[in-house]
Amino acid sequence: MDGIYLNELLLRARGMAVLRGVLASPAAQDFLALLALLSSKPPEPVVVAETFGRLWETLAAESENLLPDAWQSYLVERILDDENPFSLGAEKGEPAPYLVEQTRRDLRALRSLFDLEGETLLDMAEAAVPELEGVWVPWRKPDANDPPLPAEPRRALARKMAAAEDWGKLAETLVEYHAAHGAGNFGRYRVFRWEGGALRPVPRPDPVRLEGLIGYEKEREPLLKNTERLLAGLPAHHALLYGLPGTGKSSTVKAVADGYAGMGLKLVELAKEDLGELPMLLDTLRDRGPRFIVFIDDLSFEEHEVEYKALKALLEGSVEEPPEHVRVYATSNRRNLIRERFSDRGEEGSAGADDVHPRDTMQEKLSLVARFGLRLTFPAPNQRRYLEIVSGLARERGMEVSEEELKEKALLWDRWHAGRSGRTARQFVDELQGRTLQGPW
Repeated sequence: MDGIYLNELLLRARGMAVLRGVLASPAAQDFLALLALLSSKPPEPVVVAETFGRLWETLAAESENLLPDAWQSYLVERILDDENPFSLGAEKGEPAPYLVEQTRRDLRALRSLFDLEGETLLDMAEAAVPELEGVWVPWRKPDANDPPLPAEPRRALARKMAAAEDWGKLAETLVEYHAAHGAGNFGRYRVFRWEGGALRPVPRPDPVRLEGLIGYEKEREPLLKNTERLLAGLPAHHALLYGLPGTGKSSTVKAVADGYAGMGLKLVELAKEDLGELPMLLDTLRDRGPRFIVFIDDLSFEEHEVEYKALKALLEGSVEEPPEHVRVYATSNRRNLIRERFSDRGEEGSAGADDVHPRDTMQEKLSLVARFGLRLTFPAPNQRRYLEIVSGLARERGMEVSEEELKEKALLWDRWHAGRSGRTARQFVDELQGRTLQGPW
């Protein structure tokens, strides 16, 4: 490629409007700097070497690998992750027509840069500076023996972009992608944690799958239907899951978030001690497009704790309307979330007997539970359900154990470990699988 063509590419890249943030990263700036160096006559060998080496290192460290070529993968990743007026408008399904048209033109400029894959760029550098021949190897190239990429929306769109000659025609496709999955970090991640007054993405969420949860199908069915209504934009409830420890309440919420992630559902974990920041979290989510579950695990309050008041305001009672696309799914080991004492009843001789309106005091504490429109109980499993969970987990893992032996050892484990639960069943199967190669018990 001659210097005139490279200068044209650089001019179009520098002139981008809506998607200019795509090329704002240090790696993209090194890429553009390298093109500028290669277009000059003669190029400065030392500067070319330093720039190419720095770019090679940065791209080699990228871990997502949407596409086989490192530069092409990086560029597509930046396009999908960039927050700009187009992607934010598309997230709500309503980008302005002029934004769509300008994005078409920006995408065509980026498509020209996409064509400069690693091997092509390396050939250009070696042709311009022969002394650099053999210094670098190309970034990973396509290999016919590579396994197919997972068929998830992000990778599927990356492959579609790689195959398209005219990226301008993909503007509507990007609108659909952002409308379904969000823009910026919301498009890339499905699980977040509210931490330090900000949303932090969770790159590797706990891989709990609905199909991996054995038992409690009847208990979680209302939660699945409620989540589907939320995703469809229909009225949906805040949900409280309560029951004994280890019965799968938290796993159910995480599995629901995973099961519907492909439909754009996002999970935001909020710690109980951060409930005072709930209004700040809601302000962050209020104007975003995806549907959100705010997950509060192990929710309960002592009588001196007042954080529950912020939660009550969200569920019902604030002067500000709660976001319709945000719902709270909380778990608790207590049916009554706020500890109640006999003194709250104001009985004669009790510490609370001087309360003029003891019933009002008690109702204040009990009203929090009533504000969850969906309340699900996860009871401790009886022996039959416990054995069904054990058997299902063993089959799922492909363990070759007779039903009779499995039952005998599972019941023995149950006697050793007080408190039969789904967690106990999983721990037993973990132990059994781990000791398979160690001989009989």
